Amino acid sequence: MKAALERKASAVQHEFIQLSDQLDDLGREIADADEEEKKKIREQQQALRVEQQQIAEEVNLWRRRAREVTQQAGTSSLRSYLNDLLEFDEDLVTPAAQNTLTLMETPPDERGFTDEQPILTQQTPVGRLLERARTEYDLRVSDPAIRMKEAIAFANRAGMAQDEDSMAEIVAAMDDPDPLVRELAIFTSIQLLRFRALRLADLGEAHAAVQQLTQIPHPAIVSVLIEIVEQPRVGYIQEGDEYTQADNSRSRMVALLKLVEWHTAEAQLALQKLKFDRDPHIVKAAQRALELFPERWNGEFPDQKNAPDTGG
Repeated sequence: MKAALERKASAVQHEFIQLSDQLDDLGREIADADEEEKKKIREQQQALRVEQQQIAEEVNLWRRRAREVTQQAGTSSLRSYLNDLLEFDEDLVTPAAQNTLTLMETPPDERGFTDEQPILTQQTPVGRLLERARTEYDLRVSDPAIRMKEAIAFANRAGMAQDEDSMAEIVAAMDDPDPLVRELAIFTSIQLLRFRALRLADLGEAHAAVQQLTQIPHPAIVSVLIEIVEQPRVGYIQEGDEYTQADNSRSRMVALLKLVEWHTAEAQLALQKLKFDRDPHIVKAAQRALELFPERWNGEFPDQKNAPDTGG
């Protein structure tokens, strides 16, 4: 039942992502528009942001219901909660609620299995991925691009990036003794965190993902950090029971500072492009870093005492 509610939350989350894409398109259009067109575009942007706020609240509501369904005190309370869920008449929720209610009303000896039957442990999606990394030839070749492609495909599976159990399992595998399994686990962790950082409506959760990314000591995070710093976006921040619209400037600053530490040519180019950014704090931080380190960045960070202080 919890999984069905999580799927519903992910489906609503997808609507938020679509609106974010529309806002990005409008942001690009406004630069070349005349004054009258700009006014219309701004009105469209405002309408989309209002709709985003409503969707963000709905995402949070379904995630709360997913938590609450496992917190009901006793059978009667759970039955009442499931009946309440049926009233929403949601395609992704109703069948699971009905099946659970039916199972609760069915005597144990009529459920098609007995208590004496062994409970078979079903391998998790992450477990299957890691097993393939140990056994399949395609994933054990020397080319890391194959494992990166598999990591991207895994992270893009519906609901996977929001699955906390899968996230914890793949993060734990980053210490696997098999170097190829370890590399796949690192790539997959990065891609799951990338999805959270760039796509989640809840900017608090997105920021936590950015912070986790910065802790992974692998150069594959550089391209993801560049994506984050180059993509200003809006979402919501939950403060108690209140939801307020916010932007991801805090996450972008964290990504920017980590790019300075990586000190690669790609990171330097990304900072050079930020001189026209809409956020003056981002512009100032990028300019300060480039002034402190004017030489060509080669992946080796200079003396730590010269690290840029941006005030952030």
